Amino acid sequence: MTRRQVLLGLLVIELVVALIVMFNFGYLSARLQSGAPANAANQEQANSTANNAAPAAVLIPELSPTLLTVFASVPPEATPGNYKMTDALINLGRMLWYDKRLSKSQQQSCNSCHLLDRYGVDGFPVSLGHDNKPVRRNAQSVYNAAFHVAQFWDGRAPTVEEQAKMPIMSKSEMSMKSPAQVEAVLRSIPGYVAAFTAAFPDDPNPITFDHLAQAIGAFERRLVTPSRFDRFLAGDYSQLTPEEQRGLARFISTGCVTCHVGVTVGGLMFKKLGEVEPYQTTDNGRFDITGLESDRHVFKVQSLRNIVKTGPYLHDGSIQTLPEMVRLMARYQLGKQLNDGEIAEIITFLNTLTGDLPTEYIAPPPLPENGPDTQLALQANEGE
Repeated sequence: MTRRQVLLGLLVIELVVALIVMFNFGYLSARLQSGAPANAANQEQANSTANNAAPAAVLIPELSPTLLTVFASVPPEATPGNYKMTDALINLGRMLWYDKRLSKSQQQSCNSCHLLDRYGVDGFPVSLGHDNKPVRRNAQSVYNAAFHVAQFWDGRAPTVEEQAKMPIMSKSEMSMKSPAQVEAVLRSIPGYVAAFTAAFPDDPNPITFDHLAQAIGAFERRLVTPSRFDRFLAGDYSQLTPEEQRGLARFISTGCVTCHVGVTVGGLMFKKLGEVEPYQTTDNGRFDITGLESDRHVFKVQSLRNIVKTGPYLHDGSIQTLPEMVRLMARYQLGKQLNDGEIAEIITFLNTLTGDLPTEYIAPPPLPENGPDTQLALQANEGE
């Protein structure tokens, strides 16, 4: 996909969101003030609630099915368009995800910074690299990330497959010498020779750096966390309490859906940090990738799925608590001053975005043992 196509796609998304929000904003504002029923169907359901001992749950008057169309339920996987997902490929990706032999120190794996049993983050303001020194930015969660418009805070990788290559080669992260060294390590391990052959049966040279990235990406594409909110979007309104629904209504009426929409409730567009009021940061964001002045201090919008579990917040991990983050975003992105009650309402809703971890899927697998030449291959970049 070309940069022009990506930009066009983002523009279409923003236009659609803007139209939906504009169409419903007056409606929602009036309902928040008056408490009047949202529509006849909701009124009928409310009457049913009053007349039945075990009534069906309903939307509160401030919400309507139309308002909810800015979101979408998370699918079981982010299906790739250019290869087929197979068990052999995913199982290989799972092994590679946990293998510390993909780092110079042999102490760092993908899971070191993106702990799958901790919602895909490490809990540090910024992660620590192979040499135990801090890297540049906060580690974003890998859960549901394959649905995002791009990977990393600055969007420099278009897919999870491309993203998988970069930490392995990064001098401050896993610091392997070259793709050729990574391939040499993998070829020296008999179990990986068999696993790559099973995953890429039609390729006479199955062990390549691109294939490694594809396997890790395939594994990531099923790192999804459905939550009560997905069941709510599917029509089971009992999944959210009236208080949680009011938090959702506050989230929408405040304008948070200007950016936080879609299947990942964010992650689908780029925005300037400090769009309404300048925000002090020395990180240039996407400017360092594109060189465009309009991209200075622009970052990928954070997904709000599992946001309660994935602090600290912002690209530099400088915001420790979620109430502080909500207050900051309202001020700098929307030009609004929220009181403590409004912030608490929004966080009540955000809790419903905490999903179920796929515990069986993420269980660390046994890793293949070293071959006779593995240690020599691992030592290829020692002293550099």
